[in-house]
Amino acid sequence: MSAGPHLSGPTPSRRSFLGMAAAVPLATTGALALGAGTAYAADAAYVMGYFTESPDMLGANYGLHLAVSTDGLQWTPLNQNAPVATPTAGSLGLRDPFILRKRDGSFVVLATDLNGTDWSYVSQYIHVWDSPDLRTFTGYRRMKLHDMNTHSWAPEAYWDAGRQRYGVIYSAVDDSGHNVIMVNYTTDFVTASAPQVFFDPGYDVIDGDLAIGVNGVNYLYFKKNSTLVGARSSSLDPGSFTEFSTAVSHGGTEAPTLVKSLTSSSTWYLWGDTWSPNGVFYAWTTSSLASGTWTPLDQRTYTQPLNSKHLTIHPITTAEYAGLLATWGTPAWNRLKSYNYPDRYVRHSNYTARIDAYAFDPYQDSQWTLVPGLADGAGVSFRSVNYPSRYLRHWDYALRLDENDGTSTFAGDATFYRTAGLADPAWTSFRSFNNPTRYLRHADYVLRIDPVATATERQDATFSVGY
Repeated sequence: MSAGPHLSGPTPSRRSFLGMAAAVPLATTGALALGAGTAYAADAAYVMGYFTESPDMLGANYGLHLAVSTDGLQWTPLNQNAPVATPTAGSLGLRDPFILRKRDGSFVVLATDLNGTDWSYVSQYIHVWDSPDLRTFTGYRRMKLHDMNTHSWAPEAYWDAGRQRYGVIYSAVDDSGHNVIMVNYTTDFVTASAPQVFFDPGYDVIDGDLAIGVNGVNYLYFKKNSTLVGARSSSLDPGSFTEFSTAVSHGGTEAPTLVKSLTSSSTWYLWGDTWSPNGVFYAWTTSSLASGTWTPLDQRTYTQPLNSKHLTIHPITTAEYAGLLATWGTPAWNRLKSYNYPDRYVRHSNYTARIDAYAFDPYQDSQWTLVPGLADGAGVSFRSVNYPSRYLRHWDYALRLDENDGTSTFAGDATFYRTAGLADPAWTSFRSFNNPTRYLRHADYVLRIDPVATATERQDATFSVGY
C-alpha cells in the first residue's frame, strides 16, 4: 500500500506473506515444520490471492482474485480472472489480500480496506473472511486494529506459539511520524488487542512479510526505499528484528512475498511487485534464507496472472487444488509469451500482430481463444477475445488480425500446427498450415511466418501458451 508523503519511494505497496501454513497440531496431521508455522505434509500446490490493475486502469478490480499453481511459478487464474469475493462494507474494495491456514485447518483471508487509489482514505479496519476451502467465503466482517489517524495497510497474520495468539502485522504511521510495521494479537479475527510497534528501524518501512521458524530463526522482509530488505530475530517479540540482508529490487519494488519450495528443502523464492499500476512481478531465489542474498530468476521460469497486483501465496493440498479448479474453472483464453523476450506477449495493435512488454492496455489485446484450426481441426487458430470475429492470419507472410471471410484461403492462412518449441521442447512453436516450411515468429517485435534455420530464429519462433 502507499504511505503517502511519509513513505520513501513513489507510491503504495503491499505485501503478502509466504503463506507457509500455520496448521493443526503435528500429532494430528503429520505436518512438517516450515516457514510461518507448519505446512501440511500433503501440501503439493499453491494458491495465490491478488487484486487487479492495469496501466490505464482498464483491468482495475478491487475484489479478491485467486490463481493456482503446482510449482509456485506458473499460475492459472480462476473464475476467468474475476473476483471470487468482494467487500460489502467500508470502502467496498480491497487491496493487499492475505491468506493464512489457521490452526483448525480452515483459512482466513485478510485485506486492506481501500477501494482504488485514494491514498488519503484512512481506515482503522481490515477486511476479514473465513473459508473452509477457499471455495466459499463466510463471516465477512471488518476487524478494528486501532484508533489512530492512520491507515491499516497490507495486513498479514501468523501463529505466535509463545503467546498462543495470532499476530496481525500491518503498515501504519506511528507517533514518530514515519511508517512502521505494527502488530495486534487476536484469537478469532473478530476483536484484536491494542496495537504495538512490531518493527521500527528508524526509517520508513512498509509491507512486512514473515517466514517463521526456519532453522530456529524468524525472517521479516519489507519495503525500504523501493527495495526489498530482510530482518531476522530468534523470537517474535515486537522490536526484536534487526536488518541483515542485501537489498534487492527491479526498479521501484515493493510487496515482498516469501515462498518455500514444496519440492526442495533449501529453496526459497522472493516475489516483489513494481509500485506502478503496471504491477509487474519479479522473482528471486536463494538456497539459504540465512545468507540474505538472492539471485534473480529468469522471467522464462515464471508467469504472473494477468493484471495481478500485490500477491499472497499459500501452500495447499492436491485435493484443495483440484477443488478450486472444479469450482472456479480455468480461463477460456490464453496468452502467448515470447521465449527470448519473456517480458513480452503476443498482442494485436491496430490489427497488426506483435510482441509487446507486459503490462499494457487494452490488456484484452493479448488474450486469445485457441480454437480448432479453421482449415484443419488438428491445428489451431487464434481468435481475438476483444474482436471475436477476427483471427490472426498471415498476409504476405506478415501476421495481422482480420475478419473471417469464410473462404478457404482465409482458413488456411489462419491455421497453424502446434509443435514442440524449436528453441525448447517444453515450450511451443506454430507451423503454418498452407506454408509448411514456415513458422510463426517475431522479427523486430512484429509477427510473421518465416523459414527457421538459425538459433535466433528458433528462439523467435518459440512461445509459452499460458495465462
